[in-house]
Amino acid sequence: MLTHGHSDHARAGHRKVLATAPTLAILKARCGEEAAGSTHALAYGETVRVGEVSLRLVPAGHVLGSAQVVLEWRGQRIVVSGDYKRRPDPTCPPFEPVACDVFVTEATFGLPVFRHPHDAEEIGRLLHSLALFPERTHLIGAYTLGKAQRVIALLRRAGYERPIYIHGAMERLCRLYAEFGVELGELLPATGAQGERSGGQLPGEIVLAPPSAIAERWSRRFAEPVTAVASGWMRVRARARQARAELPLVISDHADWDELLQTMEDVGAPEVWVTHGNEEALMWAARRQGRRARALALIGRGEEDETAGAPQGEATLL
Repeated sequence: MLTHGHSDHARAGHRKVLATAPTLAILKARCGEEAAGSTHALAYGETVRVGEVSLRLVPAGHVLGSAQVVLEWRGQRIVVSGDYKRRPDPTCPPFEPVACDVFVTEATFGLPVFRHPHDAEEIGRLLHSLALFPERTHLIGAYTLGKAQRVIALLRRAGYERPIYIHGAMERLCRLYAEFGVELGELLPATGAQGERSGGQLPGEIVLAPPSAIAERWSRRFAEPVTAVASGWMRVRARARQARAELPLVISDHADWDELLQTMEDVGAPEVWVTHGNEEALMWAARRQGRRARALALIGRGEEDETAGAPQGEATLL
């Protein structure tokens, strides 16, 4: 079961894969046609049975094709969120809260310091910088899957109609997004015949590249660019300096602190399992809401937590 196509979740070597059609397409695009022995595409809301367990996928709002896994067994329901966000995103369906008995949640930004600004504000800062420095290329570091396409779509929504130049690593996935109906406007390669205008410097243009490319020789073709990085981690000044971001853009594909708390309220689960991030802080917040909370990594290992000795019932089917 794959919740989405990022490489920390989707890798080659699987025997069988169940996922949404976009996630399967992303898996094949990144890992090759032989990434899995067999695959089965499941539409949002479609139910299948695996033994006594019924399973369906609902949108997670993280990237194209991302899904939460809803498992039901003998009247109990567990929801595994995968990675998710609550902000509107023109490139994927919005997160759908599902009432459940156990909620397995990520906690990438599970600290109170992480409160993301509105996306439109960050795109506005980028466009303001472009107006202030029309002679400089604006080079934006963005993850190849999800973040790049979202930044492009947000720019289009803000009225930016000029061609956007992209690193070669982004071309295939941008085409895949278009194949699934996500309109990104005119995209041109940042290198090659079209991208070599004005000596390859592209003054006054927006160029998107993987964050790693900003520190590589590839970026030297742009003379004194305004370097931006789009990430939720840009909230942390040390991270922005480390990323060499002159213009840090706090645009995240994960829920922030307030959204994590709101999601626990929305799903109403009396028990929350936390993984993939700042587990302790979110567990503390869940307990303040009156929920039983534990780190997913500790379940089944016998470690002591606040639930030690409490009856577990059948909610531990996972």
